[in-house]
Amino acid sequence: MFQTTRRRLAIWYTAVTAVLLLVFATGFYFYVRNTLIDRIDDTLNHVVEVVERTLVIEPLTSHTIGYTTKSQVNIQASFRDSTDAVEDDHIDLEWFSPTGKLLWSTLSEPLNIPIHANRMGETVWVVNNKLQSENYSLRQVTQRVEIGRQVLGYLRVSHPWFEVTKPIRQLILDLILGASLTLICVAAIGWLLSGLAMEPVRESYGRLKQFTADASHELRNPIATIQTNVQVALAEPDIEPQQYQQLQVIERLTRRLGRLVDDLLFLARQDSGIVQQQWIVVPLDALLIEVIEEQLAIAKTQNLSLSLEIVDSPNTEGNFTVLGDWDQLARLFTNLLSNSVQYTPSGGEIQVELQLGVKMLNPALQVKVTDTGIGISPEALPHIFDRFYRADPARTHRSAAGSGLGLAIAKAIVENHRGHIHIDSQVDRGTAVIVTLPAHKSETSRP
Repeated sequence: MFQTTRRRLAIWYTAVTAVLLLVFATGFYFYVRNTLIDRIDDTLNHVVEVVERTLVIEPLTSHTIGYTTKSQVNIQASFRDSTDAVEDDHIDLEWFSPTGKLLWSTLSEPLNIPIHANRMGETVWVVNNKLQSENYSLRQVTQRVEIGRQVLGYLRVSHPWFEVTKPIRQLILDLILGASLTLICVAAIGWLLSGLAMEPVRESYGRLKQFTADASHELRNPIATIQTNVQVALAEPDIEPQQYQQLQVIERLTRRLGRLVDDLLFLARQDSGIVQQQWIVVPLDALLIEVIEEQLAIAKTQNLSLSLEIVDSPNTEGNFTVLGDWDQLARLFTNLLSNSVQYTPSGGEIQVELQLGVKMLNPALQVKVTDTGIGISPEALPHIFDRFYRADPARTHRSAAGSGLGLAIAKAIVENHRGHIHIDSQVDRGTAVIVTLPAHKSETSRP
């Protein structure tokens, strides 16, 4: 229980930290990416402004119409010093005519990309360019150069997109590595802190278990003494009827209290792990016959039909053995049959079936106890194994001696034998309890 709680706390610590790291890493990634893009766009716009200021514009006197003089850009004079200036920054320039024809470029091969006048910057994908063995991307800024209403041409400035993708990829790797190391550290620290947080609870629970065990142990002798004295008083021949009746009530309540103390002592020892196990090879069919014989007298007084069916097969060859504690297993099936007898109306049937099954690819013995009793509501089934839990006060109509610990003890015994217990029930139609226990290995080793 404590390990499960500690594990859950550590997982919650790690999960919350992982979410926070994911949010931080995502925000940091987009911040760095947008910052790199803005810097490249600023660089490209700066290059456009510088080149635009250095353009050599010449008038065309032969095209003078009235007072309007057309002009043109002297390409050789304007771009003679631009090539060396932009090579160091991996920036390429292209100059287009007003009609979109490429007139000059620092690239040895045209890009074949349409002109889009955009000073905000855009990312384009270059496909099947002879300069590159693979496709690649460029960040471009295009400026339309005008004098008055006359368009002199288009200036396009390009920058390799890998200047953004390369550091971004490295950033992603660094973020993944950093986040992974951080999560590992948080998981380790969370496990340590959850252990420290659970330590006071563990100590308190341990003291509570010890108190329960000590109190149960100390109560056994006084209760046994009271019960013995009451039985001696009941055996007196000259006892008055009223006193006899009162002593019977005391004896009944003392017997009930004794069973409750025994149950509490068993669970306390089971939780603390101090139960001395008597592991032997137990023939489950013989044990069930013995338990049914003990319950048969009570069943007959209540007009109940109690039967045992042993489903034999070639795999079992009549040998139904498990490795376990005889007393605990007897207590397990006694509790189950006692519940069936208590909660089955007169004239009902209780059937016990023993057969060989398979659990997790391993042979297992399955005991199914079925009755036609009052059943259990669906809301109560998830809590039926809780200690001191009662599904319905009306279920105690036949036996007021129940303590609410019978099924909790049954579950503890089954888990102690590495088995599984499951209950199916419908109100007013009956209950089926299925107990699965690992079969003894000697069964599977037969030729």
